[in-house]
Amino acid sequence: MIAPFAKDDALLADITAHRGTQGLRLWWLGQSGFLLHHAGRFLLIDPYLSESLSLKYEATDKPHTRLTELVIDPARLDMIDIVTSSHNHTDHLDAATLLPLRAANPGLQFVIPEANRAFVAERLGCDPAWPHGLNDGAALDFGSWHIRAVASAHEHLDPTPAGLYPYLGYVIRTGRYTIYHPGDTVLYEGLAEKLKPLQIDVALLPINGTLPQRRVTGNLWGREAAWLAKEIGAGLAIPCHFDMFEFNTESPAEFIAHCEALTQPHGILRNGEGITLP
Repeated sequence: MIAPFAKDDALLADITAHRGTQGLRLWWLGQSGFLLHHAGRFLLIDPYLSESLSLKYEATDKPHTRLTELVIDPARLDMIDIVTSSHNHTDHLDAATLLPLRAANPGLQFVIPEANRAFVAERLGCDPAWPHGLNDGAALDFGSWHIRAVASAHEHLDPTPAGLYPYLGYVIRTGRYTIYHPGDTVLYEGLAEKLKPLQIDVALLPINGTLPQRRVTGNLWGREAAWLAKEIGAGLAIPCHFDMFEFNTESPAEFIAHCEALTQPHGILRNGEGITLP
């Protein structure tokens, strides 16, 4: 099993050490989960910090064998102000992560696709009014954090008859920084055009691709993630959604090679590793 760059006490020590610093700090917590810190406040994107999927599928023909060790018990993250879920798949909406996280952070704000409100309330056993719902193009402010929703296609857009999108990416702005996290997505016509005007500083992009034999909905390939980052003018591209489950991973090598060919700035993080934007 892959050892994280930092986990448990070491990860918490790194988080604590950066609480009073300037700039934007982000940590990759595994799969699509990222922790963001700016000006003393923390936002957590799509965390999966449990063994729930490995346990659920261990006796099936699609075992979710973990590749990288868990970086931290979510109950220890008692500094979170906002958490997001981009869609209803368990690695993006995990009760075993979100319930202890909410218990540790009584004032936690939760952002979801409005299309998923009833599903979220059932999975978490929460008041349906608790989460803040967004739809494509809508935005919310939480103090110094501004969150705008952009529809994602996983592998299709699948809007409801009421025009609500069940898969959302989030463009998160705080201070002078703008971060794009699509949740899970493939390329679709118009996606780059929506993002270009938003001046993305950091694009956090899934790179595990789409293979029918996996029997799960797919994502960008590394080459597509590199192209999208370049097309939208991202200052930095960071890949995710790999090295978590044995059956659903890809090497970042293709992403790196295409970023280099396109002269797209990029960085590769290990689980539990952070990077600071000046």
